[in-house]
Amino acid sequence: MNEFEQCKDWLSQVSFLTKEDCDLFEPFLRTRHFKEKEFFQSEGKICPEIGFITSGGFRTYYLSDGKEINTQFVFENQFVVDYDSFIRQSPGHYSIQALEDSTVITFSLAALQNAYDRSKNWERFGRIMAEQSYKLTTKRVESFMFLNGEQRYLELLSNQPELFDRVPLYHIASYLGLERESLSRLRKKIARQ
Repeated sequence: MNEFEQCKDWLSQVSFLTKEDCDLFEPFLRTRHFKEKEFFQSEGKICPEIGFITSGGFRTYYLSDGKEINTQFVFENQFVVDYDSFIRQSPGHYSIQALEDSTVITFSLAALQNAYDRSKNWERFGRIMAEQSYKLTTKRVESFMFLNGEQRYLELLSNQPELFDRVPLYHIASYLGLERESLSRLRKKIARQ
């Protein structure tokens, strides 16, 4: 199965999009390959496209006093995008970098808006994507407001254990708002319990 078929198959399984909806969109899709550490998006640039990951993974981060702060990890069958930059077509605050060699099916905002105009299902899909983006952002912000580092770690371990197999610990530490050494101590403490 090629990447386009993989994308269409996934969309039809997890959403209300029909085969016809997916076929309507296919002419606007393109396949892009990223080497490990290559950038999908760079801070200060407009995010021109959204991508569906068929293989590999990415991290989203920003710089604070020269330090990289990870905010998201995405892998197969997820979308990679700086959503705010993409929707507003304005320079973004985030960089998105491949964690491993990756393949992505991409499309532009114009292609998405064309699909919205031609299909109510695509319009609904866009609304659901916006809601998902909002929920993820809110959940992340609230985790820093209402949970301590250990609670954030345990929640991540419970909800996304696969991250620990695919993401270096120093990136996970940054994502959790911990120093690398603090995460190591925390992991040892929990392993002993």
